[in-house]
Parts: sequence; structure tokens; C-alpha cells
Amino acid sequence: MDTAENLSLGREQDTDTDRTGAKKRFQTTREMDRSLLDSVTWNTASDWSSQILTWAAFLLVLRLVGPANFGIVGMTVVLMPLAYTATFGIGRAVVNLDLSKDQIAQLNTLGLLFGLGSFAVAAALAEPIALFFKTPPLALVIIVNSGGFIAIGASAVANTTLMKKFRFRILVIVNAVVSVFGAAFQLFLAWRGWGYWTLVLGGLAMSILRAAIVISLEPQPYAIPHWISVKRPLVFSGHFLVGQFMSDIYESLDNFTVAKALGSAALGLYGIAWTVAHVPVEKVTSMVTTVVVPYFVAIKDNLGEVRRYLRNLTQGIAVLTFPACVGLALVARELVLLMLGRKWEGAIEPLRILSIYAGFRSIVALLPKLLVSFGDARFVMWNSLATLLVLGPDFFVGSHWGIAGVAWAWVVAYPWVVLFLYKEVFDKIEMGVSEYIGSVRPALEGTLAMALAVGGVGYAIPDNKSVISRLILKVATGVLVYTGILLLRHRQKLVAFVELVRNSHLRQG
Repeated sequence: MDTAENLSLGREQDTDTDRTGAKKRFQTTREMDRSLLDSVTWNTASDWSSQILTWAAFLLVLRLVGPANFGIVGMTVVLMPLAYTATFGIGRAVVNLDLSKDQIAQLNTLGLLFGLGSFAVAAALAEPIALFFKTPPLALVIIVNSGGFIAIGASAVANTTLMKKFRFRILVIVNAVVSVFGAAFQLFLAWRGWGYWTLVLGGLAMSILRAAIVISLEPQPYAIPHWISVKRPLVFSGHFLVGQFMSDIYESLDNFTVAKALGSAALGLYGIAWTVAHVPVEKVTSMVTTVVVPYFVAIKDNLGEVRRYLRNLTQGIAVLTFPACVGLALVARELVLLMLGRKWEGAIEPLRILSIYAGFRSIVALLPKLLVSFGDARFVMWNSLATLLVLGPDFFVGSHWGIAGVAWAWVVAYPWVVLFLYKEVFDKIEMGVSEYIGSVRPALEGTLAMALAVGGVGYAIPDNKSVISRLILKVATGVLVYTGILLLRHRQKLVAFVELVRNSHLRQG
């Protein structure tokens, strides 16, 4: 297949579905492609511009609150699955199903009720969890932090209605405003010496503000729920909910294991390693996954187009996240010492390990989105359950080697359960393994060359060099080598993709 055509997101074909109103909005796949690129670009630009400020503030907050305070807040992650029961996954039903206005109004009422119910469950569990972790202050922390569940449930339908209308520009602007506000508020609280309450109250304020803005932008009526009307969307969202519930449980088990076996200080170190390692995933992959579902729903009857979207989106994500994640592993020591100080030195080794895992996870994130778009939430649910059953014992065994051992559990076990996810996707969209691997080959080749070069430079730099000098030399080497490999080995693909993005925005203007 011609490289430019393979990369292009702009071939002209008529859409043949209006499940999300896409046919009314987009007359051709070229228009839809440009809309997706525009949504991703806006999402990325808005998020990264706000993150320059918010991450700077976050690093200052971490310096002020310390690992132990960060670890106390990290213990609340055991209740994160309730963030999904706060909506019961009804947002997915709104996006994926063709629902009447009355059904949506009934789901809006249920969203508020689910949010209140999740808060009540969290409040009831607060004291037992605090006793389990032998951390008395944790009870009140959980109760206050869980107030955000109410905001999540109340705004669920309004938020997904904006997504269904492809109003992603509005959503990313809202997220940017809320992030900047949250960063400033947390920095103020940390400066005033509020300790762990800095993170708790900052997060709660952000949840409430975002919900208030979204509801004001897309107000939804309420209606008394009737089982006969909401059964179909609730069954669909129930499968999605259980899958997300299982996913959150296994993603919380490492924190749970560290907290129980190693204590709050160790959890603080592990938590910051996880957070930093996943910056490329959250700030690149999420820019795509948060907007892509309505587009997958709109083209799911055309498998050729689905394969093209998956292939090209995977390639774009891999080109950005693979070098970033591996690069984090290579400069972990310099980065931690420079940004956080020596009291966070224990986070260096888990950061190296988790960065490698995060690179692989970045491209996997598209697969559940695609399957749910095809209505296959049931498979995603069972795959999440299998992942939970595999990872749980591995975290426990890994904890015997400290937080680095827990991090290694992700690297060793996660790829095996993901194989089933890949098989289901490839069977569903009739995609070959070689076709998929071809989409990540440029990133793999460039990242391997970069790792060898940066490793060599790190070995050659004298030990008496300053931390900042070592960091600059390693980063500069990595950027030059990675960019050079892409230009030498995959120049045609890069030029085609850049030209596509440039042309799409010229037409948008």
C-alpha cells in the first residue's frame, strides 16, 4: 500500500452510520478525519499549555507536603472504583446508543442518585479503611475526598452529551481552566501548611468547579426513572461499569499492597513514581482516547476505516510516547534529584521500571475504547477481571522486594493478559498482526537507537558532573538520535503525516 495513502486520514468516502449524529454533521470521512485531528490538536494544545503551570505548581506542592502526606492521600485510591459507580457508566450509553430525550433525562436523574450513593458508600467505609491501614486521619480524608463523587454523577450526562455533539473544544478549555485553578489553589494551601489537606481540598474543588461549568454549558432535565425505559442503556453501561470497576481495582492493588506491606512513606515514593512515569500516557494518549469513541462509533460499520484509524492513531501515539517513556527511565535519577530533592530518591528505581510499562500501556489504551464502541463491553469486562486475578498475586509477591518489586509485577504480568485483548480486536476488525506492528515500527526503531545512545552518554559522563549537566546532555542526545532515526528511516511517513495535519487545519480555517 502506498505510504502516503496508508498514513492519510483524508480519503473521501461517504459515511454510512448516524448512530451519534455523525452523518448529519459530517458528509464525508474527510470531514470527520479533520474533525478528529482538530479535536486531538485542541485537546493537546490546551492541556499542555495549562500543564506547564500546573506541573510546576505540583512539583512545588510535593516539595512542601513530603512523601508521608502524599502517601496518606494515595491510600484513598482504594475507593477509586466508586468514581465509576458514581455514574454507573451511563455516559457510555449516551454516546453509544440512540436514546430519546426522555431516556436521557431519566439517566440524568440516575447519575445524581448514583453519585450520592457512591458518596454514602465511601463515607461508610472510611473508618474501617482507616483502621485497616492504621492511619486514623484517613477516615476524614476519605469522606471529604469522596464529595467529588456527587459532582461526577451530577455532571455525567451533561459531559457526555457535549462529547456526543463533538464539542471537544469546549471540554478541553473547561479542563484547562479547572486545572489552572486547581494548581493555584493547591499551591496556596501547601504554602499555608495544610499538609495532606492540600491535595484533598484541591481535588474536591476541581471536581465541583468542573461539574458546575459543564452543567451550565449543557443543562439537562430530570425525569423519574422507569425500568422499562432505562433497562437497555443500564445493561450496556453495566458491562462497561464492571469492566472499569475491575480495571480500577487492579490499578489500585499495587497502591494497596505497598500501603499495607510497606507503609505510607513507601506509598508516597511509589505514588510519585507512578505519576511521573504516566505523564506521557496521560498527556498524549488521553488526548486521543478522550475524543475518539464517538468517531469509532460513527465508522464501525466500515472495517477498513476502523483499521485505518487504529493504525494511524497507534502510530501517532507510539511516536510520541515510546521515546518519552523510555527517556524518563534513562534520566530518572537526574530528574528526581533535580525536581524533587534527595528525600524522594527512593522513587528513582520504580520510576525507571514503571516508565517502561507505561510506554507499552500507551498504545494498549485504544483497544478497550474500540471494543466498547463496537458494543463489546462484555469482553472488556471479562478481560479486566482476568487482569485483576493475574496481577493481584504478582503485586503481593513483588512487595517482598520493596516498591521496585511491585513495579516489576506490572512489566512481567500485564503483557500476558493484554494478548487476549489484542486477539479480540484483531478478530473484530479483521486486522493482521504484521499490519499493526508496522504502525509502531518507526517508534520502536527510533527508541531503541535513542536508548543505546543515551546509555552510552550516561556511562561516559564523569561522575563529578552536576545533575543538571547530566540531564541536559542525556536529553539532548536522546532528542537528536531519535529525531535523526525517524528522518533517516521513516522520513516519508513523517512528511505525509505532518502535511496531513497542516492541510486539515488550513481547510478548517
